[in-house]
Amino acid sequence: MKIGIVGAGAMGCVYAALMADAGNEVWAIDTWQAHVDAIAANGLRLEGASGDRTVALGATTDPAAVGPCDLVIVATKAPQVEAAAAAARALLGPETAVLTIQNGLGSAAKVARILGQERVIVGVVGGFGASIKAPGHAHHNGMELVRLGEAHGAVTPRLERIAALWRDSGFTVKCFDDIDQLVWEKLICNVCYSGTATLTGLTVGEIMADADAWPIASGCAAEAYRVARAKGIRLDFDDPVAYVHDFGAKIPGARPSMLLDHLAGRRSEIDAINGAIPLEALALGLEAPYNSLVSALVRAKETAFDTP
Repeated sequence: MKIGIVGAGAMGCVYAALMADAGNEVWAIDTWQAHVDAIAANGLRLEGASGDRTVALGATTDPAAVGPCDLVIVATKAPQVEAAAAAARALLGPETAVLTIQNGLGSAAKVARILGQERVIVGVVGGFGASIKAPGHAHHNGMELVRLGEAHGAVTPRLERIAALWRDSGFTVKCFDDIDQLVWEKLICNVCYSGTATLTGLTVGEIMADADAWPIASGCAAEAYRVARAKGIRLDFDDPVAYVHDFGAKIPGARPSMLLDHLAGRRSEIDAINGAIPLEALALGLEAPYNSLVSALVRAKETAFDTP
């Protein structure tokens, strides 16, 4: 299968390396010239939970150089989704499916508005803890689960074919009939660790072990769980604190991507993660004080990134 991955950040590199290693024609498309040049010249190195490999694959900053793909994966972070979707137009053929994989809420709708609802598949991944070590070199701490669902409706033969591609590349995959379930199950984990790690600088395991940080992190998760239940979202667990603790125990050394953004002096996905919970709660007549405070503090920190 010919696959174009728009956004060759840490997670995009995990997808690209393992899919190329499985025999697919993979193109990594990114705006970071040094990263693209390193991949094109030396291959993409991926180390961590999946082993240590260097894989040859295509890399470019120009989507038009790739041509139509069977599958496009939009793997940027939430703030860059609209630009990535616009760039992905050059990768579309008549039957191209577009799989968008982001944290938080709202990205799939943005991709659908630009590329067409009928193309869109939604993915949610968890338990990877990925980071970029250097141009052309990525690392990941785990590879727990890839959740896939059609943007609207039940599991289709198209979705099953794409799930098989992921499984053949070494990923554990679960397909969902209910897109809201797969989004919210990951979101509850994200709101637990992302904002708290960004404010404290702690890893996932350190948050779990810290007597001050853990009540805040788990409080964020419990609020998101209550909002999901009030919205009528189906979830496969009844205890949100136990759920996020079990999730975190699999990647204790991981630093959430939101923390990595701040360490690099970049604005984060806070509005799509912790910041989304108070808005959803308000619409239901609920409150989300933990997420309100955490998201406000993260946004306050980000004002420093605008200073010349």
